[in-house]
Amino acid sequence: MRICGILNKHTKQKERRNHMRSETQQALHKIRETLTEAARYDHAGSLLTFDMETICPPKAMEEQGDLVSFIENKAFSLRHTPEFEDQVRTLYQNREDLEDTDRILAESLFREMERTKNISPEQALEFSKVYNKAYVDWIQAKNKADFSLYVPSLKAVREADLKKQSLLEHPSPVAYDDLLDVYERGMTSGQLDVIFDACRERLVPLLKRILSSEKKIRTDFTCRRTDEKAQETAARYLLRTMGYDFERGLLTTTEHPFTDTPGRDDVRVTTHYFPENFMSSMYSVIHEGGHALFDQNQPRAHWDHFITGEKTMGQHESVSRFYENRIGRSEAFISLVFPELKKIMPEALGDVSSRELYEAVNQVHPTLIRTEADEFTYTFHIMIRYEIEKMIVGSQAKIEDLPWIWNDKYEEYLGVRPANDREGVLQDVHWTSGFGYFPTYALGNFYNAMYFNQMAKEIDIDAAVEAGRFDLINGWMRDHVFNIADRMAPSEWIRAISGRSLTPDDFLDYLESKYTALYEL
Repeated sequence: MRICGILNKHTKQKERRNHMRSETQQALHKIRETLTEAARYDHAGSLLTFDMETICPPKAMEEQGDLVSFIENKAFSLRHTPEFEDQVRTLYQNREDLEDTDRILAESLFREMERTKNISPEQALEFSKVYNKAYVDWIQAKNKADFSLYVPSLKAVREADLKKQSLLEHPSPVAYDDLLDVYERGMTSGQLDVIFDACRERLVPLLKRILSSEKKIRTDFTCRRTDEKAQETAARYLLRTMGYDFERGLLTTTEHPFTDTPGRDDVRVTTHYFPENFMSSMYSVIHEGGHALFDQNQPRAHWDHFITGEKTMGQHESVSRFYENRIGRSEAFISLVFPELKKIMPEALGDVSSRELYEAVNQVHPTLIRTEADEFTYTFHIMIRYEIEKMIVGSQAKIEDLPWIWNDKYEEYLGVRPANDREGVLQDVHWTSGFGYFPTYALGNFYNAMYFNQMAKEIDIDAAVEAGRFDLINGWMRDHVFNIADRMAPSEWIRAISGRSLTPDDFLDYLESKYTALYEL
């Protein structure tokens, strides 16, 4: 009798487990159906946004922005029904019974649900309209170099961000930390303050030494007029050299360069050509090409299991800036591409040597424009924006006063002062969609310095680059960086790659070594 009772108990437990597994699998099936439908709206919205930021007529932008908001809201609504949220809870509660990719999906959906469950579809639509209107107003304000045209929209963006933060189930006492977390999961302003203090301590005195150096770098050729056709030919050559697949991507122009990935086989790169600054497009293309390589090299299973959106912007910027700076500004890379670039742009490079181009692309010269900044002073541009963002979100600055605050900080950090709003506070598009993005650029530099040093233990990087062996570089990146980015938080990801926690020291050591040698300090 006792044996029979024990068997019955075990049978019932087994039946319960089987029922739970069945319930979990049913929830997973329903979730996949919903996400497939939502992905179609996301895909359509991405295409419309790409059109809006590349070829849309100026007077049609606001109407198209409303259409984008409508499409995006369709996807939001599908992911915020009571039924879907119940399915997500079921999946999350039983996530240990799932295979790894589905477990990651369950955790991701639950985090997103907790972050947005108090936002109604109607509110989400209004927020989207605010951001799209801000983009339209930013374009107009930048074209006219008049920040006042952007003030109402930027105020609305701040209010939208703060409203969303207040609707969180467990908002942080520091509102900026919640906004930052959207772009870089787990990062806080407290951590960033410590990191940027370390940067300031080491970079400020080194910048003074560099600027007082007697080393002369030739730059007269960098402003020689180069037509758009030649620059486009150069851009396509650089992307092909890096390993960008034009069968799954394209290249076009925009006001502010970006990369977009509407689908698994559709990764789009944009740039902007300046007739008297060929290096601007050259490095924006390499930067955006880095983003594109990250997306083109995603495991197909990540698309199939809806986890390709798990990468943070710090992870993404680490890759784009790895290709732009650690590879693209290396002497090995310049040696590789210089002969072809000289053929494509003889009017600019006809009397220039490979070494002269290398020195020119690495010249340290405080500038007003972040996207034109040299590798060394770039961190200062990010620190300025980070400080201002915290002031905006913390209501420590009036929106109307931002041009003066911005200009004063540029004079303080870099000794330069904008002559107008276009080359000052209006230069970046990022604030049209909220606050918290900018620190991820600096974090990207810190991450990639760490994994560059790890790669260097296994590959002769300079030899591979100079030989054009991007299959070796991209292969290492795919195996160690790309394949695991969606599967873990940034802090776990960088430890998995390098065996160490995030530190700015590798990056700062690199800058000190490179620029001490370049400027013969």
